[in-house]
Amino acid sequence: MGSPRAQMAHHLPEAYTELARLGAVLDGVLDDGLHTLVKLRASVLNGCAFCVDLHTREALEAGTSPQRVALVAAWREAGGHFTEVERAVLAVVDALTRLDGDGLPDEVHDAAAAHLSEREMVALVTAVGLVNLYNRLGIGTGMTPPVR
Repeated sequence: MGSPRAQMAHHLPEAYTELARLGAVLDGVLDDGLHTLVKLRASVLNGCAFCVDLHTREALEAGTSPQRVALVAAWREAGGHFTEVERAVLAVVDALTRLDGDGLPDEVHDAAAAHLSEREMVALVTAVGLVNLYNRLGIGTGMTPPVR
C-alpha cells in the first residue's frame, strides 16, 4: 500500500463504510464458504493481487484446504473438488465477471437457482458485483499484498 494512489480510500471513507455495510448484509444471506469462493474466484479473474491474497487467507483460515484454494483458478477442470452447488455458483461468478453479450446466460442462472433461494440468488449477483468493485478499487489504487 505504499503507492500514493493507495491513499485514495482515506479521502472518501464514507464510500468504503457503505461498501463494508453492503458486504455485511450479503454475509447474512450467503453461505460463508460460497461467499468466500465468490470473492476469491472474481479476484483471480480480475488479477487483483491484494484481494487474491486476502481471500486466500480467509479461505485457509476457514478450513478450506490449500489444494481447493489453488484449484479455484481452474475449477472447471478440477473434477470432484467442488460440489455441484459450488460449481454452479462459480459459473455465475465467471459469467458476471467476464461480461459479454450474453450477460448471465439462462442455463448458468438456472443451474445456480436450482440450489439457491431467490434471495440467495440476488445476494449472489450482488456479491459478484461488490467483489468486482473492490477488485477495481484495489487495482486502481495500486494496492499490493503485504510481503510476509
